[in-house]
Amino acid sequence: MNGTTALAAGGAAMVISCTAIVPLRRLALHWDLTDRPSEKKAHARPTPYLGGLAITLGTLVPAVVAVGLADHRITAVLLAATAVALVGLIDDIRPLPAVTRLIVESVAASGVVLSGVHVTLLGGWLDGPVTVLWIVVLSNSFNLLDNMDGALGSVATVTAAFLAGTAFVTGQPSLGLLLTTLACAGLGFLPHNWAPARIFMGDSGSLFIGFVLSCSAVFLVTGQGADTMIAGLLLPTFVATVDTGVVFLSRMRVGRSPLAGGTDHVSHRLRRMGLRTRAVAATLGVIAAIAGGLCLFTALHWIAPLVTTLVAGGTAVVLISLLQGVSVYAPAERLKAPPRIRERRR
Repeated sequence: MNGTTALAAGGAAMVISCTAIVPLRRLALHWDLTDRPSEKKAHARPTPYLGGLAITLGTLVPAVVAVGLADHRITAVLLAATAVALVGLIDDIRPLPAVTRLIVESVAASGVVLSGVHVTLLGGWLDGPVTVLWIVVLSNSFNLLDNMDGALGSVATVTAAFLAGTAFVTGQPSLGLLLTTLACAGLGFLPHNWAPARIFMGDSGSLFIGFVLSCSAVFLVTGQGADTMIAGLLLPTFVATVDTGVVFLSRMRVGRSPLAGGTDHVSHRLRRMGLRTRAVAATLGVIAAIAGGLCLFTALHWIAPLVTTLVAGGTAVVLISLLQGVSVYAPAERLKAPPRIRERRR
């Protein structure tokens, strides 16, 4: 596989994604598949879904044509990601119970693991369940990152591009091409999702993106040492990991479910700090680019994996801690505490 093939596939992905948005937006409006404003959401007007289908088609069609089904591991990722995207589409049309989504995601991740894509952290059968859990958690972390115009689109495009470079330099051209099509499909989608967004990707797109990126990260570290593995898993998912950490910690403090929607993510906190919506998306994209660059430099052996792990892990802890100080809850929620503590304060 040469560079011309990758460029052609990337160009096709961008064209498919960008042009498919128009009929999909009209279809979503015709069927009233819109995301309506609420207290748990940041947008101010009903916005159509189905943008994720354009990303999925833009990624899959060129990838299948260029790569084919020669590599059974890539085939497993493609089939599993398609299944996850379909479940996300159903959830966009008619919300599904969370347990249903998690079961399908777990089965899809298990298929990828059985194809040979898994971490080798423990060196035994437990590596399989650990990998499935990691893929499912990170897929949903990326899903929850889709909470503001251009946010996930920017992160996904940049992350996929750097992961593609990492795949190519480490001798994984098929995976590199798949990630190239995902990056270009995301780039084709961004103009339609940039603030003010004319269409959202919905769960079909965000879960597809999260699944492909998390599986790709595992793909690239399969069989590697512990330090390389941890760096290779943390860096491509840095923004999603920090966002999940911020939300989980802050909601534990106020007694809210970490699985529900809300306006307490990193993007919302950056808005509270004074950044405009476009600046928030650009900031998240820059952070993803820095993390992706470190991942690529590690693969090129320009930086030791242990150093990048310590830097990225320490930075994540600092960011999660600092962002807790940004007020995003109503006074009643901020003061919420267990009953015995409230009684003591009386």
